[in-house]
Amino acid sequence: MVAASRVQLTVLRGRDDECRAVRCLLDGVTNGGGALLLHGESGSGRTALLTHAHRHATGCTVLAASGLAEEAALPYAGLQRLLDPVSHHAAALPTQQRDLLRRALGGNGSPAHRRLALSMAVLGLLADVARDRPLLVTMDDVDRGDPLTAQVLAVVARRLRNLPVVVLLTADVAVTVDGIPAHRLRPLDQGASVAVLTDRLPERPAASVVTALATVGGGNPQALVDLAEVLSPAQWRGEEALPAEPPADGALGRAYRARLDRLSPDTRRMLLLAALDADGTPGTLIRAAAAAGTEVEALAPAEVAGLVRVEPQGVTFPQPLVRTLIAASAPLAERRAAHRLLAGVLVADGQRLRRAMHLAAATAGADPALAAELEEAASGGAGGWPVASAALRRAAELSDHPAQTAARLLSAADYAWVGGQPEVVRLLLDRLRTVSTDPVVRGRADLLRGEVELRCGAASDASARLLNAAEAVADSDRALALSGLVRAGEAVCFAGDQYRYAEVGRRALAVRRPTDPPAMELMGSLVAGVAATLRGDHERAGPTLRRAVVLGGRLSGSAVTPTALTCAAAAGLVVAVDGAAHRLAERAVALARDRGEVSMLPRALELRAIAEYWQGRHEAAAETSRDGLRVARATGQVNYANVHLGLLAVLAAIRADRDTSLRQIREIGESPTPGSRPHALAGWALAVLDLIEGRHAEAADRLASLARLGTGRGQVLVQVMATPYLVEAAAHLAHRPAAEAALAVFDRWASSTASPLRRALSARCHALLAPRGSAEAERNFQAALRLHPMEAGTFELARTELLFGQELRRSRRPRDARTHLHQAREMFSLLGVACWAERATTELRAAGESVGPPDLPAARLLTGQQLRIAELVAEGATNREIAVRMFLSIRTVDHHLRNVFHRLGIRSRTELVRAFASERHAGLAPTGDPGAGLDDLNYHR
Repeated sequence: MVAASRVQLTVLRGRDDECRAVRCLLDGVTNGGGALLLHGESGSGRTALLTHAHRHATGCTVLAASGLAEEAALPYAGLQRLLDPVSHHAAALPTQQRDLLRRALGGNGSPAHRRLALSMAVLGLLADVARDRPLLVTMDDVDRGDPLTAQVLAVVARRLRNLPVVVLLTADVAVTVDGIPAHRLRPLDQGASVAVLTDRLPERPAASVVTALATVGGGNPQALVDLAEVLSPAQWRGEEALPAEPPADGALGRAYRARLDRLSPDTRRMLLLAALDADGTPGTLIRAAAAAGTEVEALAPAEVAGLVRVEPQGVTFPQPLVRTLIAASAPLAERRAAHRLLAGVLVADGQRLRRAMHLAAATAGADPALAAELEEAASGGAGGWPVASAALRRAAELSDHPAQTAARLLSAADYAWVGGQPEVVRLLLDRLRTVSTDPVVRGRADLLRGEVELRCGAASDASARLLNAAEAVADSDRALALSGLVRAGEAVCFAGDQYRYAEVGRRALAVRRPTDPPAMELMGSLVAGVAATLRGDHERAGPTLRRAVVLGGRLSGSAVTPTALTCAAAAGLVVAVDGAAHRLAERAVALARDRGEVSMLPRALELRAIAEYWQGRHEAAAETSRDGLRVARATGQVNYANVHLGLLAVLAAIRADRDTSLRQIREIGESPTPGSRPHALAGWALAVLDLIEGRHAEAADRLASLARLGTGRGQVLVQVMATPYLVEAAAHLAHRPAAEAALAVFDRWASSTASPLRRALSARCHALLAPRGSAEAERNFQAALRLHPMEAGTFELARTELLFGQELRRSRRPRDARTHLHQAREMFSLLGVACWAERATTELRAAGESVGPPDLPAARLLTGQQLRIAELVAEGATNREIAVRMFLSIRTVDHHLRNVFHRLGIRSRTELVRAFASERHAGLAPTGDPGAGLDDLNYHR
């Protein structure tokens, strides 16, 4: 088992729920004890959590021991080591219990029929120890030691309700103990993994480095620590190749090697074959076993040890790192022999790529024929893009001609990028520099490097690289050059340097031809249309962009690619055809997923989320951006991860979810440069929060600073989206030239589109800037209400009703105001937007109408944790009982319950019970076991 001493050196990253559960037990120990089992794979930080408990157990006596495999055959050996420091307390036990305990701890065992009596003797001993001070008892790796100790501790742990004793046990991931609450230590998420690494590196490394290492570590804390310890300075600076797996001689590798050493040679041989044949079928492993002179049944001891799972469909590794460490710890000669054996049995299967990969792994030196076989077998991403990339890398190593080496390295880099491996791309392109001086090859490589930098690195530098690379390849491949110019334009917009888009447009015009196929015409139309939009030439931009949308819908055959579809979707958003843009983005997402082209997903999901925002589908947009965030992080696209965080922050702010919005902004951090898209989205979100809280000047200043109109600097397109909020904030100010200038830009764009929503928002903005109570204000509000589409943008329609109602009330027309305020309140209630529904309710009261709180189901007003607490209260649970069941402190439960009362507009537990009873009667509230799902809740809250 891994000793986690190094994992515990800093704060326990990603283990907040487990630490909270431990502290909750210890904080309440004087009122009654309890037990907890912490189980997870090797290196998951189980020992570190026990050390955390020891540090937190101030005022407690602590007894601690570990299960030792060397003593597993010695009955009660672990119990003896655990209780030895307090064995003198046995004198306080009744004679029979004292004698029974001393006999067992003295090595004389205990009859099977007396084991309950022995357990009660141990419980009595612990009770006596805890007489003066509460007691914490911990047994690490309880499953590795003698089973009788584990049985006694389990019996004791189930009987602590009335004693000031806490028992904490740790065990392997597969171990459970009936009657004892358990927390499974899940793999760390990407953010926690990155934090573990940065805690241990001498300087803050490049984001791409820690992202790649976090993926290699598989969320295992000890694996991450081991990786950090073996990195050279050049590696953590991103100048050399990173390890492909945790070191075999690290703490985690040694722990698994110790487990392997206890297995027979046949079992280890079969484990190695299973580990190397990652995609193998049962038939392959059966034939490999026969060729090795053994059989698949030799895996049984490994299955009992929890290393593998043998199922009819094949052999799987419950912990993915185990596969890697088994292969890494085997001697080179054994690995090569196993690869040759697997290649031999794959001949009959027709598994061309797998067979070639095994042969390549067993080959030393150049082998041109095998290199050609690998290249052909991997063509088109066969076997998955990362596998195909690895095959081409190996083909490059086996090549004996520089031109072939360069071509294979470039293809390997391209496949790695499509498969979402930016660090692999960078290393392959660095190697390519030393292999080829051909300007076209270097131009193609720079196009790929520029795209990687746009998504994963310094986006402000990417545009120049992409422009130069597109020029280098224009004579040999116009389609590739035009694709590079599209990416250059994307980089310019991302960085907030829209003034440079004119150059992108000029170069694209030089590359285009009247006879271009539809996919090339689409890309050229997008660049030309965006360039015209950014210089304010909407008369020319509109038809050009609509042409791109039409072409995107007509693409067929090999011309249909995620890249082409995202270009068409982007054109649709600029020209405000939201439905078509959403369909194109949706198609791009589906196609990218189907083809495994994961690097294309974050951009496609961004466009889909923006389309859903304009359609008023905020929940759908948030879910899309959460998906985009997950994919962007998994593929190292830190820039687009920040874009999705920014979109999520805006969506949360619009729904007045301040805490969530600020959390997303904090996650963006300080990495985005001022003027970039993530920076602007974060500013938009903060401005909306300012607006909601009445800080109108601050909100207007933030939104006005998103772009510097007339200079082409800043996020012009983001500011256009945010203009309705800028105008709303400025309406409360005496001087508002920035808002009027932004509205003029918005008007020119909106009037060039066929979008009723944009025109409705324009009319609403003019109403807000008109003199209060004037006919002009009312006329514009009425125009906005007529223009708002009913099938989309319901949220914006409700906002217009609310703002019109406010205008009428403040103009001393309360009767007219109430009609619009009722409409707003009803729509916000149906949308589940509690803050805005409450605001409409407040306005109605100010307009002289007596109304209660919005009639919203509790499930839509409360967070998941608040809802669970409210359900338990409705079931009659006390705050203390809720705290125990949810592993929270009583103070935290009190805090959540106060928020529940506030959100539901009630004042007592009795009212809460009535509210839930009425909702259940109406079929609005969740029903079923109030404790169901608590484990999931605790892991994710």
